[in-house]
Amino acid sequence: MSHTAHIRSHRKPRRSASTVAMRAGVAGGVLSTLAVAGASGSANAAEPVTQTLELPTLTADLAAQVAQSADATQQAAANYELQAERDAAAAKAAKEAKADLKEAKKKAAEAKKKAEEEARKAAAERASRDAERATLTASTDSGSGSGSTGASTSTGASTSTSASTATGSAAAVVSFVQAQVGKAYVSGATGPSAYDCSGLVQAAFKQVGVSLPRVSQDQSVAGTQVSLDSLQPGDILYWGGAGSAYHVGVYVGGGMFVGAQNSSTGVVEKPLSYDPPSGAVRVL
Repeated sequence: MSHTAHIRSHRKPRRSASTVAMRAGVAGGVLSTLAVAGASGSANAAEPVTQTLELPTLTADLAAQVAQSADATQQAAANYELQAERDAAAAKAAKEAKADLKEAKKKAAEAKKKAEEEARKAAAERASRDAERATLTASTDSGSGSGSTGASTSTGASTSTSASTATGSAAAVVSFVQAQVGKAYVSGATGPSAYDCSGLVQAAFKQVGVSLPRVSQDQSVAGTQVSLDSLQPGDILYWGGAGSAYHVGVYVGGGMFVGAQNSSTGVVEKPLSYDPPSGAVRVL
């Protein structure tokens, strides 16, 4: 036996046809799988394109939402600003109301103080008139306190004095004012059908050629001041202060005066006790 007969051949054995066919089938399957995977990959790669096409729609919706949010924010800011303005206006109004209230209280206090001062002044004037009235009454009583005969004599003298002084111009003044009794009182009137107090006095003295100022304040200082216990017919009586009188009349003798009092009474003749005067001036 030859030694070479047992030596294995080093050449690769031939592959059988079945092995080749099997391997070709496996390769074809692999290639088919790769083809499907590639197709699937291609399909998956196309999907972002579709999503990209939808992005503008999403972007428009987002922009609309942002715009709505901006509008809402702007409206809220406007509301806050309006509320702030209203709060500021309310605070200003409250401050002004407080200042007005303070000013009103101040004016009320001033008015009250003024009223109290006027009331005290009026009370003082009444007290002064009462004192003058008491003095005049005491003087009359002392002049008639010497018995019935003396009283008759005094009364006769008084009548004689009144008759003697109520002559001439004074008599004309007295006669004029007494003739106006019963006529109406009208503020600012100077006759002949109606008078106010100073209008009556001015018209009376005009009858005797005496020109008097128009108002009672000036008439109260138009002549010589005389005391109320030495009055003579034709003297001008005044109520209030000399130079600040608020009423005037004419003394007609016998403790009587004539004056245009007010719209309720008109021109009247009354005793001095009806409304005691503050003072008197003598012009004639």
